Amino acid sequence: MGGKGGVHMKKIPMRQCTGCNERREKKELIRIIRTPEEEIIVDFTGKKNGRGAYICNSVECLQLARKKKSLERSLKTTIPEAVYQELEEEMRHGGDR
Repeated sequence: MGGKGGVHMKKIPMRQCTGCNERREKKELIRIIRTPEEEIIVDFTGKKNGRGAYICNSVECLQLARKKKSLERSLKTTIPEAVYQELEEEMRHGGDR
């Protein structure tokens, strides 16, 4: 009948961090999106509509991404200072989601 035994492994979605460029499970990363209205927001649900970029939950990765402007390249737009501040705040204090 085909197939590989009875074990059905669910494929884990992997995404690349725009800071360190490592691939990690999507749920370990923070998603930043550019909405169709050109607004940049941090999407903690991972389900909002828009062009997304991912970053590790790490201030080091955020600083790397900021220095390399990799978030801006991924989202094809300028990232407002407030978004970087919100991300850093979240990373340092691990706000309630």
